[in-house]
Amino acid sequence: METYLNEPKYLVSVDCVIFGYESEELKILLCPRLVAPNYGSWSLMGGFVMPDESLDQAANRVLKSTVGLENIYLEQVKTFSDPNRDSGGRVISQAYFALIRISEQDKKLVRNKGGHWWEINQLPEMIFDHGEMIKESLKKLQSVAFTDLIGRELLPEKFTLSQLHKLYSVIFGKTFDSANFRKKVLSTGKLIKLDEKETKSSKKGSFYYKFLAD
Repeated sequence: METYLNEPKYLVSVDCVIFGYESEELKILLCPRLVAPNYGSWSLMGGFVMPDESLDQAANRVLKSTVGLENIYLEQVKTFSDPNRDSGGRVISQAYFALIRISEQDKKLVRNKGGHWWEINQLPEMIFDHGEMIKESLKKLQSVAFTDLIGRELLPEKFTLSQLHKLYSVIFGKTFDSANFRKKVLSTGKLIKLDEKETKSSKKGSFYYKFLAD
């Protein structure tokens, strides 16, 4: 028996803002839309929530089918519910942001979907309200980065403090004082200093660090 038989029915979807970091640039994975309306236009990766799924399960399914990875860092961002947001019908969408190492993606899977990594400051025109989803996701990423130390999912397993500093500068769009940044990140107790140096940038070299295990 359907208790809400006479109530209005809506479609529910998830859209994933997939962040990656490469060549000192924050990037977002976009794919050409494979269905109407707006077939072929640039789009975030998303899909409708199935009857037996939670929102988080649907988002993880979308990510697995897009980049071939599981156990991805994932955060809910905002629900987009404007009645006219999708020209194909009444669709309520929950936006998420995800963090991955681009080097770990399933390149063949991404290529088959027509995926392309765009620098965050050089994004193409996108469908519906996906541009707004990206803006809100960046705000959410900045909020998380302000209260917690991030980089585990974006940087290589071992990195220098200068590389972490550059990542934060790119995320926030501004340069932080190097000495204060170093002091603050080391005070978190979340990094381990390694007995190994990166020597390509200077003769003296900089020690590598890695994140403590969760």
